[in-house]
Amino acid sequence: MATCPRGCAPVVRLCQKLNRLKTLDDDMMATSLKRCLSTLDLTLLGVGAMVGSGLYVLTGTVAKDIAGPAVVISFLVAGIASLLAAFCYAEFGARIPKTGSAYMFTYISVGEMWAFLIGWNVVLENLIGGAAVARAWSGYLDSIFNHAIQNFTETHIMRWNVPFLAHYPDLLAAGVLIVASCFISFGVQVSSYLNHIFSTISMVVIGFIMVFGFVLAEPANWSQKEGGFAPFGLSGILAGSATCFFAFVGFDVIASSSEEAKNPQKAVPIATAISLVLAATAYILVSTVLTLMVPWHTLDPNSALADAFFRRGYSWAGVVVAIGSICGMNTVLLSNLFSLPRIVYAMAEDGLFFSMFARVNPVTKVPVNAILVFGVFMAIMALIFDLEALVQFLSIGTLLAYTFVASSIIVLRFQPEKTSSKGTSSTSPNPDAESSPAPSESQTINEDSDMKQYESFSDKLQLVERQKTKERHGVGQLKAYWEPYLGRLLGDCEPGEVVAFCVMILIVSSVSFCAVLEFGNKQLQLPVWSSTMLLVIFSLAYVLSMALIWVHEPQTKTKTFQVPLVPLTPAASILINVFLMLKLSPLTWIRFTVWIAIGLLVYFGYGIWHSKEGMRELQPKDMAARYLVLPSGSLVETVQSVQPEGQADTLAHHVNPSPVSTAEENVGKR
Repeated sequence: MATCPRGCAPVVRLCQKLNRLKTLDDDMMATSLKRCLSTLDLTLLGVGAMVGSGLYVLTGTVAKDIAGPAVVISFLVAGIASLLAAFCYAEFGARIPKTGSAYMFTYISVGEMWAFLIGWNVVLENLIGGAAVARAWSGYLDSIFNHAIQNFTETHIMRWNVPFLAHYPDLLAAGVLIVASCFISFGVQVSSYLNHIFSTISMVVIGFIMVFGFVLAEPANWSQKEGGFAPFGLSGILAGSATCFFAFVGFDVIASSSEEAKNPQKAVPIATAISLVLAATAYILVSTVLTLMVPWHTLDPNSALADAFFRRGYSWAGVVVAIGSICGMNTVLLSNLFSLPRIVYAMAEDGLFFSMFARVNPVTKVPVNAILVFGVFMAIMALIFDLEALVQFLSIGTLLAYTFVASSIIVLRFQPEKTSSKGTSSTSPNPDAESSPAPSESQTINEDSDMKQYESFSDKLQLVERQKTKERHGVGQLKAYWEPYLGRLLGDCEPGEVVAFCVMILIVSSVSFCAVLEFGNKQLQLPVWSSTMLLVIFSLAYVLSMALIWVHEPQTKTKTFQVPLVPLTPAASILINVFLMLKLSPLTWIRFTVWIAIGLLVYFGYGIWHSKEGMRELQPKDMAARYLVLPSGSLVETVQSVQPEGQADTLAHHVNPSPVSTAEENVGKR
C-alpha cells in the first residue's frame, strides 16, 4: 500500500477488512458447548435431516410436475452432486471441529464478508427448510383427516389469494415449530434422544414401503401409454435434480454439530458418508416404488405415498405410511432447529451478528436465545408461505454454500501450514501470518525475566537463502518436475497465490460455460457456431485452471480425513452446483438477490464494526527486530511493535548495550 496513491488507501483498507481471515485457537477442542455426541448420534442426525419430507412429499411433487418417473435419475444426479460436496464438508468438519458449517469454512479460507454472506444464506436455508417441513407435516396430517383442517381454516378463520403465499394460514405448522423449539432448548441430549426415536420409526416404515411397494408395482406405469419414463425430457430431469437437492441438504448438520462431537476427527467423516449413502438409496428406491404403483400424472403432491396405497385398496398401509412420514418429518424439523441456532451462534460469537445470540445457557449448554427467536421466525414463514415456493428458494442457498466450501478445500489444500508464535503448528490458514523463526535461527535474550526474541543478522541472511531453496518446492509452490517449464513464469509467486487465482478462473469459467449451455440457444439466441466456440473456450479455461492447480505441491498430512482427487473432486462439485443453480427459476434469483441485499445491510451496519477479528487487529502484536544501515555504514538493531496501519508509528530503540553491544559500537572498536 506504500505505492498506492493517498486517495485509494481507504479503499485498500476496506478490502483488507472484507477479506480478513478468522484466526483459530490452538486448542480447537475447547468449547462452551457440551461434547457428548457419538458417531451413531451424528449418523442418525444426518439420516433424520435428509430422510423426511423429501421422501414423503418431494418425490410426488417432482414426479408429477417436473420429471415424471425419471425422478429416479433426478435423485441420482442430486445424490452424486451432494456426495462431492459431502466430501468437502467431511474434511472441514474433521479438520476444524467448530460449529458454523459452511460459514466457518469460508471464514478461515476466503474472507469475512463472504463468510457472512454464506452464513446468512445458510440461516435462510435452515429457516426455509424447517418451514417447508412443517407445512408438509401439517399437510400429511390433514390428508389423514380428509383435509378437514384446511377446510375448517379456510371457512372459519381466513383465506387469502395473494401471489407467492399460501391460500390459508397454516396454524398447525406454526404451532409444531414452536413446540419443537421448546424441546430443542432443553439441551443436545434431549434433541438426540428424540431424534433416535423418530428416526427408528421412520426407517422401519421406509423398509415397509420398499417391500410392500415392489409387491404392488406395475411396470405398465412406465410405458408410453402413461407418458413414458421421461415425459419432460432431459431438461425435466436436470430441473428435477435442482429441486431434489432439498432431499440432501441435511448432511451439513453433521459438520455443524462437530463442536459437540466427542471425537469429531473420526465421527464426522464416517457419519457423513454413511448417512448420505443411506439417504440416497432410500430416495431412489422409494421414488421407483411410487411411480410403479400408480401412474405418475395422478399422484397427489401433498401426500403421494399415503395416497398411492389408499388408491390401491390398502387403506391400512396408507395410515402406516402417514404415521411414518410424520415421524420422519419430525426428525427433519429437529435437525433444522438444531443446526440453525448453532450457525447463528457461530456468527454472533465472531461478532458478525448480534451478541445476544452468542449467549449459551449455563445449564443446558445450548444457545437458547437463538433457538427461540429463530424458531418463531421459522413458524411465521410456515404460517404464510406455500411448500413449492419454499422448496425452490431452498436449493439456491444450499448450492451456493456447496460451491464456496468446495472452493475453500482447493485453497486450503495448496496453502502452507502456518506456525504459531510458540512454534507449534496451527490450522489457521491466515496467509497474513508470518512463520516464527526456529530457535536455532534466532537469539533468545533474557531481559528482566521476560523472554524476547531478536533475529540475528547473520542468521537472517542465511535463513533467507535456505528459505529460497526449501520453499521452492514447498506446499503451494510448483512441483519439482514442472520447475524447468513453468518456473520462470510462476516461480516467483507467493505460495498458494497461483492456486487462489486459478480457483477464481475455475468459478468464472464454470458460470460462463453453464450460462452458454443453458441460455445460449433460447434466451441469448446465439448461432450454433458462436455457442460452440464459447463452450470450447470456457471448457479450456476450466481444464487449464485445474491443470495449473495440479502442478503445485499440495499438503500431504493425513491426520484427518481429506477429500480424494483434489482438485478434480471439488472442481466437479463447483461445476455441478453452478449448473443446477442456473436451472432454477428467475423468481428464485430475485428472492435470493433481495436476501443478499438485506444481509449486506446487516453486515455493513453491524458486523464489520463488531468483528472480533477486527478488534484483534487493533491490539499490539509481538515485538520484531529490524536492522538499519546508517550513513556511516554501521548497523543498528531496532525493535518495533508490529501494529495495524494507521496506528502508532514505529517505535525503535537501541538494545541495552550491557548484555548485547550494538553493531555500531563493534564497528567503531574495530
